[in-house]
Amino acid sequence: MIRKKVKLAYITNGSSRKATYKKRNKGLMKKMSELSTLCGIDACVIMYSPYKSQPEVWPSPKGVQQVLSKFKMIPKMEQRNNMVNQESFLSQRTIKVVEQLKKHCKDNREKEMTQVMFNNICNKWVIHGLNFGDINDLNLLLDEKMSNIDKRMDAFAMTSLYTQEASSSLSSSMVALPPMTMVMPKAMPRTYHNHFP
Repeated sequence: MIRKKVKLAYITNGSSRKATYKKRNKGLMKKMSELSTLCGIDACVIMYSPYKSQPEVWPSPKGVQQVLSKFKMIPKMEQRNNMVNQESFLSQRTIKVVEQLKKHCKDNREKEMTQVMFNNICNKWVIHGLNFGDINDLNLLLDEKMSNIDKRMDAFAMTSLYTQEASSSLSSSMVALPPMTMVMPKAMPRTYHNHFP
């Protein structure tokens, strides 16, 4: 069963909000316990809610005091570098999403202009319906493609030149050997010994 994506917005219904709090509160405590056990880290939770007169803490009031004391021993500058509140977290996420959106828009625009370029190559002449911005983007794309072609041609020329030089160097280093002649052994005369009188 596919889990329904939860909309991150304030729950206006009081009973639903309280039920969600209890469920999420229990899940948060469990996750903190797992994180602390699996990774061997010092962690604590302090939670204020309208449903209880006293704040809820994890793992215990003493454990919270120990973690906070350890945190206060860290220099102020280092504390700020490692602290994230809701505002800074959302700001960082927003910046990241905006950058991703810009990248996707750029990629889509490049694909669109590439399609226009190939349509014109195939004599479909769609360039007549483009505005000044489209023509400018198409011109930039063509310049980029031509630059890439020039770089690849230069790299190919350098590779060919290196291959020719290596072949020439190998040819000049080879020494011609005299033709080999086969020497046949001379036939040894046979000698007979007469052992009879």
